[in-house]
Amino acid sequence: MFKGILITKDDGVYQAKLQDIDEAVLPEADVTVGVEWSTLNYKDGLAITGKSPVVRRFPMVPGIDFAGTVVDSANPAWKVGDRVVLNGWGVGETHCGGLAEVARVKGEWLVPLPKSFTACQAMAIGTAGYTAMLCVLALEKHGVKPADGEILVTGANGGVGSVAIALLAKLGYRVVASTGRVAESEHLKALGASEVIDRNELSAPGKPIGKERWAGVIDTVGSHTLANACATTRYRGAVAACGLAGGMDFPATVAPFILRGVTLYGIDSVMAPLPVRQEAWERLGRDLEIASLDAITREIGLSEAIAVAAELLEGKVRGRVVVDVGR
Repeated sequence: MFKGILITKDDGVYQAKLQDIDEAVLPEADVTVGVEWSTLNYKDGLAITGKSPVVRRFPMVPGIDFAGTVVDSANPAWKVGDRVVLNGWGVGETHCGGLAEVARVKGEWLVPLPKSFTACQAMAIGTAGYTAMLCVLALEKHGVKPADGEILVTGANGGVGSVAIALLAKLGYRVVASTGRVAESEHLKALGASEVIDRNELSAPGKPIGKERWAGVIDTVGSHTLANACATTRYRGAVAACGLAGGMDFPATVAPFILRGVTLYGIDSVMAPLPVRQEAWERLGRDLEIASLDAITREIGLSEAIAVAAELLEGKVRGRVVVDVGR
């Protein structure tokens, strides 16, 4: 038995509860990890509250991220004592996840914990920070350079947005942060944003094409925000789309793409192949200032995770929430 959050759905009643879990609940896989830290992402909030059908199998341990130590392995790539990180792969949705003291997963899903991070710091980065790095890599590989102009980051107070700002600023880009919480502008500027704008400037229906401004965009919002970001991206600029906090729709036209040669990159963190993951984590170890994590991180115990998941969906959480599964 081990402690964790278990989601059940009996007779149509959906429930997430902190409890002792029998190891028989864990799926078959070749590596067992003693989880030390996990985190709460937007998707975890949806899973725990049941606000969206994220969970596809029951019973389910939520938690799309975890960091810890291998305690048993039948996979030759991993041995007992190895320090590891996991992001995505359907964990917490179709395969029991990280909001528990033990996880059993496929060895090919794991990445070595970078030596520059503790397990707690790796979860302060989590899927949000790893996704932010994937977005930055997409802009870089497109050829967007700091001298090319401003980079827009939407949903700037969220986990992806916060880490994206810190990364871009460290790399020398001029970042404009879009947020619905402009009262926290000083926090965003401390992370590295040069300017903060109200999300209302982008969230309403706009024109098919607008005045050129952005050399690149990292968008976590979707819907009209993404459409307007594309419409105002400069000639041959790039937009990396990784979220849908504002909606799954994309009410745009082809105008930015055929008149300005704008490229829209879809960023998938869940099923990204291992070499891409390794590159992202290697770059995070090199380019992310550890001090910047402290400014955007809140630590909670496993016993608090269910309540905080609801706060997250209500927009009351800034930055990253890391979960100490041992308390």
